[in-house]
Amino acid sequence: MAQLIVRNLEDGVVRALRERAAKKGRSMEAEHREILRSALGASRRGMPLKTLLQSMPDVGTDGDFVRPRARGRKVHL
Repeated sequence: MAQLIVRNLEDGVVRALRERAAKKGRSMEAEHREILRSALGASRRGMPLKTLLQSMPDVGTDGDFVRPRARGRKVHL
C-alpha cells in the first residue's frame, strides 16, 4: 500500500481531525483514511448509475440549466 504525507496543516485542522477521530473511536490516521475514501467516492464504487442518479438531491429548476442563445458574430473572410 502507498503512504501519503500531508505537510503544513493548520493547527485547527489537526485539532478538528483529532476530535473527529476521538468521537468515532479511531486513530487520526484511520479517520484521515475514511475522510479520503468518502470524499473520493469509494463508498459509491460499483453502485449502478441509476442508483447514483436517484440518490442525487432534487434541487433547482430546469431554468438553471438553460444555455444562453448564442449571439452571432461577424466573420471576416
